[in-house]
Order: sequence, then C-alpha cells, then structure tokens
Amino acid sequence: MELTESGIDLERRRFIAFALTPSLIVLFAVAVLPAIYLVVTSLTPFQLTTPGSATDFSEPFRNYSLLPGDPRFVNSLAVQAKLSVASVLFQVLLGMLLALLLNVPSRFVELARTFFLIPMVLPPIVVAVIWKLIYAPDISPVYYAAQALHFTLPALTSSVDFALASIIIADTWEWTPFTFLMVLAALQTIPDEYSEAALVDGAGKLQIFWYVTLPFITPILVISGMFRLIDSVKAFPLIFLLTGGGPGTVTEVTNYYAYLLAFDTNEIGYSSAVTVVMLLLVCGISLGLVWMGQRKEALA
Repeated sequence: MELTESGIDLERRRFIAFALTPSLIVLFAVAVLPAIYLVVTSLTPFQLTTPGSATDFSEPFRNYSLLPGDPRFVNSLAVQAKLSVASVLFQVLLGMLLALLLNVPSRFVELARTFFLIPMVLPPIVVAVIWKLIYAPDISPVYYAAQALHFTLPALTSSVDFALASIIIADTWEWTPFTFLMVLAALQTIPDEYSEAALVDGAGKLQIFWYVTLPFITPILVISGMFRLIDSVKAFPLIFLLTGGGPGTVTEVTNYYAYLLAFDTNEIGYSSAVTVVMLLLVCGISLGLVWMGQRKEALA
C-alpha cells in the first residue's frame, strides 16, 4: 500500500521526534533540571550546615531583597562590566586587525592563521596556567626582559592597579582568535568586484576599508561581539588561578562571588540568588542586542 504525501510527512515527523528524543532527554537532565533546582534553591536560606533550610520557603524573596544592599554583589557587577566591555572591545578590534592583515593568499599566512587559533582551542585552565607562569616575577620571561631594559614591573596579579588589566590581557589573548576567524570568513566572501571598482574610481585603501569592507563585516563584528559579551562571564578559571578575586575585591566578578558564597561561607541559597540574577542580566543583554540588530535590519 503506497503512502500518501501526508502519510510521508507524518512518518518523517515521527522519525525526527524519535531521533531527537535521546538528545532532548540528556539536555533536560544536564541543563533544564539544574536550572530549575537553582531557581528553587534561591528561594530558600539553604546552608550546608543546616540541611532543613533547603526546604524552608517561609521567606522566598529574602535573598533577592538582600542583593541591592550587598556592597560586594554591587561591586562584582561593576567589575564584571569592566572586564566584559574592555575584553570584548579589544578582542573585536584585534581580531578584525589580524583578519585584515592575514587575508592574503600565501602559504606562510595560512600557517600563521593556524598559529593564531591555538589559544582558542586550549582548555581554559591551561590558558590560566600559562598566564600564571607569565605573570610570575621569578620565572617569567616578561620580567627578565623588563630587568634587561632596566624597567621595574610590579607583581601584576597582586597589584590593585594592574590585577584586572592582567585578567583582561589573558582573556583577550585566549579569545581574539574567535573574532579573527569569524571576520576572516566574512572578508573572504566579499566580491573582488567592489574593491576593483573602488580602485578604478580612485579610492585609497583607507576609503575602500571604510566604504566597502567595513559595511560587509559590521554584522559579523556585532555577532562576534555579542557572543563574546555573553561568554565573558565565564572568565572564572583565569580569576580563580591568577588572582583569586583579589587583591581585595578588585577582580571579584559576580560568578566568582557566587562561588565564594557557596563554597567558602556555605550560603547556598544566597549564592543561587546571585547566580540567578547574573543569568537574568546576561539573558537581558542578549535579548537587547538581538532586538537592536533586528531593528537595525528593519530600518535598513
């Protein structure tokens, strides 16, 4: 008996549902359930030393009411904002510059492209160890070079003035290849005819970049910047290994503060509230950027 077109569509839907079910179950188990547990825990005064507090919902919004008056939480948001804005800005600009420089057909350039991708594929903890060695005054070649030039460098990761900058430098080194790769792919899709026509009209290299290249790669710059802005809240390994949130609270970002609350002071419920607020802020920023991009496309 031959199947009708609607029957074929039904069989296709059943097959897709059957194929996706295992993945959806795993996704639900590793992402949705922990998220639900996080929100539920944030409504309790749960402490590891008081097991009964895990089911105490007598004051469900107490943790959230305490956040605006918590100076360390407010400071962690400011530190996160500084880290995110500075690192994303440097990553986008450096990635674009590298892509423009290496967008030429050459065997040497192809090898250089591969070399520039190495930091991005390294595990974050390995990157943190590399930079810990770089910032170690006793063994770092950077400090040896500074001594040879009769220049004194402070201990960067323990300096109030330079600790956050040291995290930004390490994060920029690790993730600039992401922007580089995206912009390079965008540059290779630009038709040569546009640049050739601009040259015929007497345009210089700077004018070609501003009026031809930049409009083509602007959407990619925005997208890569959005991805990196969202991902910048995950600089935990660098902060954990390089500065430990210090000196003081200079590099104590929100997720690191939540970690300290949970594992140093056993304030699991309050830590969960901090994490929920952080996730909501990230989601809000992401939706705002998407809305701005859609609005710009609609106006164009």
